[in-house]
Amino acid sequence: MERTFIMIKPDGVQRNLVGEVIKRLEAKGFTLVGLKMMSVSHELAEKHYDVHKERPFFKGLVEFITSGPVVATVWEGEGVVASSRKIIGATNPLAAEPGTIRGDYGISIGRNLIHGSDAIETAQREIDLWFKDEELVSWEPSIKSWLYEEN
Repeated sequence: MERTFIMIKPDGVQRNLVGEVIKRLEAKGFTLVGLKMMSVSHELAEKHYDVHKERPFFKGLVEFITSGPVVATVWEGEGVVASSRKIIGATNPLAAEPGTIRGDYGISIGRNLIHGSDAIETAQREIDLWFKDEELVSWEPSIKSWLYEEN
């Protein structure tokens, strides 16, 4: 099964949207295998946003993600990376479709509530960065047969 990393950013936590995000991903049928609320160190923030280190907005990203608590999660399921990105919506909330998390709750690109891995490889890197192996739980939901066809 594929896994992805999804983080509810400080604005999503402050706006009490943690339950809404989890609800939408669970309702889709994805399995939550890792969850923790935490304050993000500057070192972790810089590693997470490393791909943007040469861009002018890098410092602002690091400052924002360290400004308050976040909720880091790992989800499992078939096609979870691509599907969760659709549930999250476009990076700019003003371009995000209604019915997506950012489309329903976001207003500005700098406060877009949530981060989701954009590829399987990125997901693995981010999961390894944010979680230790022992913090992830492998389990099989009893509803699995109602979600997936047997091969």
